Amino acid sequence: MLAAMTEQTETRKQRAARRAGEFPPAPEPLPVPVPDSHTHLDITVGEFGTPPGGTPGDDPVAAAIDVAARAGVDRLVQVGVDVDSSRWSADVADRYAPVLATVALHPNEAPQLADLDEALREIETLAGRDRVRGVGETGMDFFRTGDDGRAAQEESFRAHIAIAKRHGKALVIHDRDAHADVLRIVDDEGAPETVVMHCFSGDADFARECVRRGFLLSFAGTVTFGSAAALREAAAVTPPAQMLVETDAPYLTPMPYRGRPNASYLIPLTVRFLAETTGTDVDALCAALSTNGERAFGPWR
Repeated sequence: MLAAMTEQTETRKQRAARRAGEFPPAPEPLPVPVPDSHTHLDITVGEFGTPPGGTPGDDPVAAAIDVAARAGVDRLVQVGVDVDSSRWSADVADRYAPVLATVALHPNEAPQLADLDEALREIETLAGRDRVRGVGETGMDFFRTGDDGRAAQEESFRAHIAIAKRHGKALVIHDRDAHADVLRIVDDEGAPETVVMHCFSGDADFARECVRRGFLLSFAGTVTFGSAAALREAAAVTPPAQMLVETDAPYLTPMPYRGRPNASYLIPLTVRFLAETTGTDVDALCAALSTNGERAFGPWR
């Protein structure tokens, strides 16, 4: 009996390992198209290839965009995290009409740079391009960077805030275990007209503080996780007019596919979950998410 149980367990583990590298099946499309406010196409197609429904051998970026559009996700924001990925993001936005870009040094990148000032000059140059509509993801991350890297993070974050304001672009904030410091620094510097809290990770009290400041709160697949009760409470106090939705693909895949690769075509899972959690009609929520995306990043076409 024990041997049989072990064999079954091993089989399940093998199946799980095999599925872990496979994209989930496509969900039911959304009734009203919405944007994915934060994705990493470079990592998604580079590591996992073409999402289901795309033709292998096709341009993988074009295939990912097409698969997302068929799911009701017709606009994407491609996010840079260092100089190279920011340049790639800006170039992709120039080539594909459904894509806009943001550019930045990720907060975990800043302490690793030999010449932070030079990298920031590169980001500033890219921020001036027309289809670059945001500066981020920038911010503070106390989960992966310890005390010795926080001064560089803060210097970089303050510089990105200034770049966003000089160019009239949305500020896209990465905040991990650093809620109070993020608000302190933004309040010190003065917020740009548009601030997006990428992959919002706070509780209801922090959500209220962000809402009070006029920020947009972008919810990822994490809101669907069983352990994310506080995040669902935060979503419940966020007005639809200040809400966005994102994948952060290829990460943070929504339930029931947590652990498998994420891509923009899976946004419907998060949107429908948010609608149920907040008691909002799906069509109405989709319409609000679409409007908010255009307000934050401007028209895609």
